[in-house]
Amino acid sequence: MPPPPPYSPPKDWPPPPPVEGTCVLPESASCPFCSIGAVFPAYDPAAPPPASSPILNPEATSPGPSTYVVLSTPRTVAFLDIMPLSQGHLLLCSRAHRPKLSDVTPSESTELGRYLPVLSAALVEATGIRDWNVVQNNGAAAAQVVPHMHFHIIPRPDLKDARRERFTATMFGRGQRQELDEDEAAPLAEGIRKAVADILRRCKEKPKL
Repeated sequence: MPPPPPYSPPKDWPPPPPVEGTCVLPESASCPFCSIGAVFPAYDPAAPPPASSPILNPEATSPGPSTYVVLSTPRTVAFLDIMPLSQGHLLLCSRAHRPKLSDVTPSESTELGRYLPVLSAALVEATGIRDWNVVQNNGAAAAQVVPHMHFHIIPRPDLKDARRERFTATMFGRGQRQELDEDEAAPLAEGIRKAVADILRRCKEKPKL
C-alpha cells in the first residue's frame, strides 16, 4: 500500500484572528451574554457608579432576565448568575463573543486573569464565605450551557454529607438550581462592586518592594 500523501492544510487555514471588541459568530446576535456586553458600558472598577445609575439598571436587559453587573471593563463583564448555586455565584466573561476559552484574544486573557482573583476576593468580603470554586466549561459535553466563554466563581459554603455531593453534581450540570432572588441581588451586587473597588484601591496603595 502506498504511503498517504503529505498533509496539506485548507487554503483558508489558519483563520484570521478575531478583532478586539467584535463578535466572531453570527449567532452572537442571539447570545444573552453578548446582549449584556452590549447594554452595559465599561466603568472604572476602582470607582464604580452608584447603584441608582442608569448604566447599572438591572432592567436594561428586559424582556430578558434582570442583570446585576458587578464589573464592567472594556474587554470583560461580570454579573450575578440568574440560577445561582450559592449566594454570590458570579459569571465573568469576555465582552466580545468568544465561544470557548481557546477563542479569547491575548489582551482578553490578560484582563480575565487580572479580575478573576479580584472578584474571588471581593466575594469573600461581600458574602463572608471563605472558600469558592472557579469553574470554566467548554462545549455542551462539558456542561457549557451558554456558548459564550465564561468563568463561574461560586462561593462554597461549608456543607456536610450528601449536600456536598449534590452541590458538586449540580455545579457540573446535574441537579436542580433555583432562580436568583432579586430582592437580595441588588444589595449583594452593590456590596461586590464596593469590595472590588476597595481591593483595587488597596492594591494601588500597597507599597512596591
